[in-house]
Amino acid sequence: MSENKQEKKDSWLKVLFRYTDGSERRMGLSVILSIISVIGGLVPYYCIYRGADLYIRNMGQVPVHEIIRWCILALVFYVVKIVCFSASTWISHIAAYHILEGLRLRLTDRFLKAPLGDVEGHSIGEIKSIMVEKIENMEPPLAHMIPEGSGHILLPVVSLAALCFVDVRIALAALVTLPFSMVLMSLTMVISGKSFTKYDESNAHMNSTIVEYIEGIEVIKAFGRAGTSYEKYSKAILDYKKFVVKWLSSTWITMKLTFALFPSTILGTLPVGLYLTIRGRITISELLLAVMLSMSMVTSFAKIEVFMENIREMKFNIESIEGLLNMRTLPQPEKRVDLKSHDIVMSEVHFSYTGDQKDEVLHGIDLAMPEGSYTALVGPSGGGKSTVAKLISRFWDVTEGSITIGGVNVKDMPLQQLSEMVSFVTQDNFLFRCSILENIRLGDPNATDEQVKEAARKACCEEFIKKLPMGYDTPAGEAGKRLSGGEKQRIAIARIMLKNAPIVILDEATAFTDPENEDKLQKSIEALTKGKTLLVIAHRLSTIADAEQIVVLKNGCVEAKGTQEELLDNCALYQRMWQAHVGARHWAVGEKKGGGEVCLEQ
Repeated sequence: MSENKQEKKDSWLKVLFRYTDGSERRMGLSVILSIISVIGGLVPYYCIYRGADLYIRNMGQVPVHEIIRWCILALVFYVVKIVCFSASTWISHIAAYHILEGLRLRLTDRFLKAPLGDVEGHSIGEIKSIMVEKIENMEPPLAHMIPEGSGHILLPVVSLAALCFVDVRIALAALVTLPFSMVLMSLTMVISGKSFTKYDESNAHMNSTIVEYIEGIEVIKAFGRAGTSYEKYSKAILDYKKFVVKWLSSTWITMKLTFALFPSTILGTLPVGLYLTIRGRITISELLLAVMLSMSMVTSFAKIEVFMENIREMKFNIESIEGLLNMRTLPQPEKRVDLKSHDIVMSEVHFSYTGDQKDEVLHGIDLAMPEGSYTALVGPSGGGKSTVAKLISRFWDVTEGSITIGGVNVKDMPLQQLSEMVSFVTQDNFLFRCSILENIRLGDPNATDEQVKEAARKACCEEFIKKLPMGYDTPAGEAGKRLSGGEKQRIAIARIMLKNAPIVILDEATAFTDPENEDKLQKSIEALTKGKTLLVIAHRLSTIADAEQIVVLKNGCVEAKGTQEELLDNCALYQRMWQAHVGARHWAVGEKKGGGEVCLEQ
């Protein structure tokens, strides 16, 4: 761990270029063009010097063609400077966006391969800040800092060498402000550097609060908590503002003095140059050259200052990105395995989200689900039902024990193969911001439109889809907010029907479905899952009464197993759950009385 931290601290640039994916050549070419641009930009100064020197020496009698020749030469090299600089910038921007693309794709891939808990350990605001803002903010420094930085470091060196050619004393005078500015710059970096991590944390907290407020706006309005929530939201923004103002105030004086002194080479060059000219040590044309060379260094030094800030920001951004890229991944082989069946066996499975034994949520689960069987998981809330389902799908790895499919440990098969074998529908079904048709097609990206629509019909979706403004082409909205909970569930079931995987896991898949469609949907699910290994997590016990195996989970342990009849005879917990369920049904739904009327039982 300490080695990784050291690597991040000392070689963040190497870390960055680890993800360039072939952009090194583009960036190298950009650097070369930038250097040519810098050198080409100095030649006009020499041409002006030669023209001025000819004019002064000949008291205006110099041939016009000589002046024209130097002017044309200056113009040519100025054009070279502009062309090379433009080409360098264009190439570096392409390379920068290529690098950012690579970073975003790697982060996305890491999310897919990391345990779900590790991903959920980072707030949405933090991930959004890194994926969108921090990576995007790296583009200007990447596109300018590396190529232009090379040129701006070289230019003062060449200019100083030229000043030494004019007079060493002028060259030394040009550097007179540098020691003071370097001290001030170092002081600024020390003061602000201590607070940069806190700035990053404050920014991430503000982003998370904003995202939370917007995502929860419906709940806030429903429960009349706008005041409290808004206060939390506004406090996060106010705290961020106060911190930034305080931070900037602490570095304002040293920063402004640095920006004032660092590029001010003329403060030394001009008085020393005038003194040497008056004393006859240098000519007026040489003084002019010295002033131009000194002024040429101003832009470079000012850019170097900006790049120093960019470097610090880039370092922190890279470390934040590395924090996500270094999330542990679920180990997996590359070669697909041959399975003789789709039996699922859990053997002495222990699991803790933190990896610490004291935080265990599953304690020695033994469970066999033969191929083609129908198994249901029931039990009190927090008993571990959803955790079992997610472990089978390998959203996490078990802490101890094993889970096998067809006799093969799920750890020994590629995640892609496991994903193809298992269909998983949860209560909270996410829909993407694309059309209803494309949301269903996620079940099988190669499915035709007709196959997608057939799956929708089987999942009882077609009726409400036809009522939408654009039918199947209607966008689902942000996170599917255009649809009700029951409609989103039916879309999710349509996906698994289209996927047609041999293992199906349903976590209360019809919880939000209206009674009118539930019976039809249940029959569709039964037809879909016939011959498949089916695992159902249920709270409404009536929906799993015909399961071949019902497993009662309590506090992460198997309380009992058996059929409906066996559990009603032998399991006190299941008896209480069934009685509560039946009582709730009678109270909420009632029974049909004579004349077809429906009334609630008193």
